[in-house]
Amino acid sequence: MLSESAPPQRLKRSLTLLLAVLYGLGVTIGAGIYVLVGIAAGRSGMHAPLAFIFAALVMSFSAASFAELGTRMPVSASEAAYVEKAFNRPWLSLTMGLLVVLTATISAATISVGSAGYLGVFVDLPPSWIITLVVLSMGLVACLSTRQSVTLAGIMTLIELGGLVLIIAAGFGTGSGVVTRLPEILLAPSDVAAWVGLSGTTLIAVFAFIGFEHLVNVAEEMKNPSRTLPWALFLTLGLTALVYALVVWVAVVAVPPAELATSSAPLALVFERLTGMSLKTMSLIAVIATLNGIIVHVIMISRVLYGLANQGNLPQVLTHLSARTGTPLLATAIGVSAILALALAVPLTGLADLTARFTLVIFAVINITLIRIKSLETAPPVQVFVCPAWVPVAGLVSSIGLLLLDLVVR
Repeated sequence: MLSESAPPQRLKRSLTLLLAVLYGLGVTIGAGIYVLVGIAAGRSGMHAPLAFIFAALVMSFSAASFAELGTRMPVSASEAAYVEKAFNRPWLSLTMGLLVVLTATISAATISVGSAGYLGVFVDLPPSWIITLVVLSMGLVACLSTRQSVTLAGIMTLIELGGLVLIIAAGFGTGSGVVTRLPEILLAPSDVAAWVGLSGTTLIAVFAFIGFEHLVNVAEEMKNPSRTLPWALFLTLGLTALVYALVVWVAVVAVPPAELATSSAPLALVFERLTGMSLKTMSLIAVIATLNGIIVHVIMISRVLYGLANQGNLPQVLTHLSARTGTPLLATAIGVSAILALALAVPLTGLADLTARFTLVIFAVINITLIRIKSLETAPPVQVFVCPAWVPVAGLVSSIGLLLLDLVVR
């Protein structure tokens, strides 16, 4: 254990805006979009792309709250630090930090199980062996220096995005329908059933954007976080919304929405219909997407554990950084072990649904936290991204509203 007088170790500031955006895209854009296309098409048909645009607008309020809090306190275990600053309750701060860790662990375990399904197409091994090998190997990648691991994750993100861009390009290259049918995307103001369907689809779409907020947990490793973090948050959200909306639009134009809704692999169906290429191509891209998702989640979990220890909420041994890589190896090992244990030992069907709900709870608390901090000060500190006072209120209302809508829809 470190002595009381030992100076705290700090993570190296090495992330540029480009790397931060690639990290944000990697943790936000995941294999979920490959399934969500079919669900969205079944609920809203040709109007489905609007749901992803509306979802991004709803998320933008909370993104602004994260941007202000993140530039005020660019530290690891960010959410816990914000709560501690606002309410000065260590138990509440620790609870918040552990909720973030739990949510990310469930998400990473779910992705790990999904990776076994995709890799099973190429590797003849039992799923438990595949899951173990994948999680351990991606954990080793996360042990590299932050710049190295995030650069590798960024390359995988570009490949993952490349698959979606390929679908978009193929859609625009096969004819003019993608452009000439654009009026079909609009809803008639009097079509109540369509608006109700779109609201349910927006809820599903919101879940596809969850992950961008993890950028605040690597703010301590960003160069000039007061500038880099807000740009990274909004660019991640905006680029994700653009890609999602275009992919969904190409999908519903290329394949009838009713057919998409009944497909177990809707994007693979769209890819095959547009290009005539083998489904294994899209499966390989999906493998890369899942591996990338595991890396970025492990990085985030380790930084939250490191940050909680730095704040005095967990044992100080977790703050120890490797002299070689400058990363918290023990915290990384704990994260990898938790993901692996959950993936191998616990049925994830019910737990996976909790990820989105826990995230909306975190969003609600973060917005309350910013409202509280703003109410306690006469003027914001300098060099901080400042959003209007109504923004966290809108973020709080939208987060609670989505939780209530979730109860109604399901």
